[in-house]
Amino acid sequence: MCGIVGYIGKREAYPILIQGLHRLEYRGYDSSGVAMISTKGELNIYKSKGKVDALEHYASDKDLSGTIGIAHTRWATHGEPNDTNAHPHYSQSKRLALVHNGTIENYTVLKVALLKHGYTFVSETDTEVVVQLIEYIRDTNHCSLFDAVKEATRQIVGAYAIAVIDKENPDQIIVARQSSPLVIGVGEDEYFIASDATPIIEYTNKVVYLNDGEVAIVNRGEPLHVFDAQGESKDCIDITELRMSIEELEKGGYPHFMLKEIFEQPKTLADCISGRISSDGKRVVLSGVVMNKEKFLNAHRIIIAACGTSWHAGLIGKHLIEDFCRIPVEVEYASEFRYRNPVVTEHDILIALSQSGETADTLAALELAKKKGAFVFGICNVIGSSIPRATHSGCYIHVGPEIGVASTKAFTGQVTVLAMLALLVGQMKGTVSDETLHRVASDLRRVPKLIKDIFKMDSQIQDLAKIFTYAHNFLYLGRGYNYPAALEGALKLKEISYIHAEGYPAAEMKHGTIALIDNEMPTVVIAIKDNVYEKTVSNIQQVKARGGRVLAIVTEGDEIVSKMADYIIEVPEIAECLTPLLTSIPLQLLAYYIAVIKGRNVDQPRNLAKSVTVE
Repeated sequence: MCGIVGYIGKREAYPILIQGLHRLEYRGYDSSGVAMISTKGELNIYKSKGKVDALEHYASDKDLSGTIGIAHTRWATHGEPNDTNAHPHYSQSKRLALVHNGTIENYTVLKVALLKHGYTFVSETDTEVVVQLIEYIRDTNHCSLFDAVKEATRQIVGAYAIAVIDKENPDQIIVARQSSPLVIGVGEDEYFIASDATPIIEYTNKVVYLNDGEVAIVNRGEPLHVFDAQGESKDCIDITELRMSIEELEKGGYPHFMLKEIFEQPKTLADCISGRISSDGKRVVLSGVVMNKEKFLNAHRIIIAACGTSWHAGLIGKHLIEDFCRIPVEVEYASEFRYRNPVVTEHDILIALSQSGETADTLAALELAKKKGAFVFGICNVIGSSIPRATHSGCYIHVGPEIGVASTKAFTGQVTVLAMLALLVGQMKGTVSDETLHRVASDLRRVPKLIKDIFKMDSQIQDLAKIFTYAHNFLYLGRGYNYPAALEGALKLKEISYIHAEGYPAAEMKHGTIALIDNEMPTVVIAIKDNVYEKTVSNIQQVKARGGRVLAIVTEGDEIVSKMADYIIEVPEIAECLTPLLTSIPLQLLAYYIAVIKGRNVDQPRNLAKSVTVE
């Protein structure tokens, strides 16, 4: 979950590294640091606890010269966030410096062995063990840095993306990856290294994605050399062209990325749908599904593996696929699925659902399913990320870079793709009528406009947020398609405002949770006109009878719940299966404005990082 950036070329490295760290700060912001080989040949490391701004202040009066360097922004795994545990880390001789994203599982064993050989450690991190191990191997075997890194990767167990520099060789960076993302940008006589493409796009749109087990030699002014897990040089290196713009990585006048990304949803969902639903609403096309038609027609079961917000989208996907395709669906927390001995066969399909395409648990879950013979289909946002490269087929959601840690547009993008997938497979199987497909697909094309209509209530939602900042706990209730929307609304609130919130099926409230309700605990109820509307009305009455305050999300023109609830937010009417795409919008805005009023760092909430690439 940490962010790595590196540079080697003709330019001054420091401005590129610092800008890159700012771009990657959503991956971790406990501490940050840079290592550069100066024009005087010194290997200088500057690092600081806190955000990248703190590093800039600390380094402002230091020697920042040099055209080669590596940098890091940290989300702590081993050792508390402080200056000492921040990356980069020196080797014992201070000849080498290394940055690392991932977790080394056998670092304790390696550390004990290195201590016996006279090595000392200044930090509590697993990362320092790696740089010390590389130096030990190089000095013991009198080998090159590349050979030392290659041998070290054979000895360490766990996930890693590393970049290493040697002050005695200012023309080289060695990088390696295993189960943690790393990309190399290819410029004119220069190279850029990063955990993802965001720090690279303003310099080059040509990138090389390293695969698991690969080690690369990045030499100044020379062609890139990549070696596979067996140590064989790759004759052909795939260079990918990025589809991203600088504007997508800027706030565009909004105070926070999260608010920008909420308001981008009409455009991003239009992009997600574009070319996939015919203008008359009678046909859905997803090439990754069509090309694997027999797999979907013959599937005995679909498993959706995901984490966090993606898991909530998966729950909605389960409802959609079972409704339209009549295929049993299980939604699994990837972190639990990977450590069970799940029953998976060649007749199953596993859908790996991830915004970043780098979620470690989801990657492990799909690899497990592949080994058991399942067909694996990926639904991701980041083009060229690890999950799309590891799956048999898949579909991108095309919502653009999501920088805010709390996912918004990626959630609605995932639900939109799952809805299209369900309609398409249902049409192929003959389990959804032409009339239903036309009605739902046509409504899906209307979603961007309907979300714009909801934005007209932005000031109303801001006013409601002022009312609820007193709360220490929230309860979110929903039923059917909107139970997962309630879960997602609760997650958004606790992620960015630090208010405890719990999502619950409305009907299950009376089996325990109702004991919590009083006039100090607001209850948000999604009470749109659906097939369980009357049941939800009854649940609201149960809350009101116990003194609870109710904020209800209702369908436009509702007259029943509007008279019962303390506050209401209206959403337009749409096909029931698509209602989460609308009900989630005011819940995103409510969480955002409550967090802002409480003075929270909305884009970078404490203890969280955007892309969870470690266990």
